[in-house]
Amino acid sequence: MSYTSFHDRLRGPIATHLQKVLKISNVHALPRLEKVILNVGINKSKMEGKEMHEYIAESLQKITGQKAVFCRARKAISNFKTRKGLVVGAMVTLRGRKMEEFIDRLLSYVLPRVRDFRGLPSKCDGRGNYSLGIRDHTIFPEATSTDITKVFGLQIQLKTTAKTDNITKLFLKEMGFPFRPDRRSEDAKKSENPSQDAKIPVQNP
Repeated sequence: MSYTSFHDRLRGPIATHLQKVLKISNVHALPRLEKVILNVGINKSKMEGKEMHEYIAESLQKITGQKAVFCRARKAISNFKTRKGLVVGAMVTLRGRKMEEFIDRLLSYVLPRVRDFRGLPSKCDGRGNYSLGIRDHTIFPEATSTDITKVFGLQIQLKTTAKTDNITKLFLKEMGFPFRPDRRSEDAKKSENPSQDAKIPVQNP
């Protein structure tokens, strides 16, 4: 059985199913991915130093196949002990085939490596954006590290053309994002079948 790439699935079965569910005849009106952004916040106390910055940039380049860009503070904030021009983060923006290859690896290989994985949160921002936080960057096989002090977290942001949260969630589900079940739906199922959760009274002899 031949493997169908994520690029072909997006334009094949995923688009066909979305047309049926959303009742949209024009393929170009379907929701689509615009870009994926990987962000790493740099903590001054734990991640300061040229060596650590180089390690973060090298790790992001291995994960994404693209060079990272460092973000600097635009103004000084005394409460956060930041001065103007200080490096506060690193980011990589993916589009096109690189974006699709990254999502394919994330869904098929990276997320299954997470220990005790119970699904992703399904909350979106209402504007077609979805964010996913990862605490340990070493779940990516390209960026293995034996030094625990160099482990850092990152945020993955997906930008789509969907207009509502329901359409965004439906689109991501069709791509294969494993969302955890909503508590409301679980409570509704329990209310429909109260006998399953009913406790049998025990009579004392």
